[in-house]
Amino acid sequence: MGEPPPGSAEPGPDGRLRCPWALGTADYLAYHDDEWGRPVTGDIAVFERLCLEGFQSGLSWLTILRKRENFRAAFAGFDLAAVARFGDQDVARLLSDAGIVRNRAKINAVIGNARAAQAVPGGIASLVWRYAGEPGPAPVTLADVPPSTPASRALSRELRRNGFAFTGPVTAYATMQACGVVNDHLAGCFRRDGR
Repeated sequence: MGEPPPGSAEPGPDGRLRCPWALGTADYLAYHDDEWGRPVTGDIAVFERLCLEGFQSGLSWLTILRKRENFRAAFAGFDLAAVARFGDQDVARLLSDAGIVRNRAKINAVIGNARAAQAVPGGIASLVWRYAGEPGPAPVTLADVPPSTPASRALSRELRRNGFAFTGPVTAYATMQACGVVNDHLAGCFRRDGR
């Protein structure tokens, strides 16, 4: 037996094999083990992940993960109706909140996206889950996980047609991964089959 290919599942602190990105910090480990890739079907939960992935653009996911509770507090738990009512005073409050990423374009996108999500027939979760396809082969290494797919490009186009911003194909794909619409746990990862 030879060495496993670079970027394949690696043993974690408990000896179980995991996607190697999960082994950098306790935050990543908990997110990987307890949440990433598990099916998320509620509108608020899907909206939160879409927003957080949008905030992550150009930043480390660890930054977003560590500020997640602050984002939840700042954006009313990502309640669509509450965020859709945000106005100029809320934007000013958010821009002065050191607990979140203070980027005006991204903050405005979350507010606009809440309004857009309210107008989606069947809800935002239903829209995102329409892009779930037949499961493909499990990726063996991180190199086998694409930054975007034809499905995420199509989802991105549909989101933009519906008035969403900061929802490019990479953000759409990261949302699909986070919500379990696709399963990108590596072949050797103990979470691959939901264990």
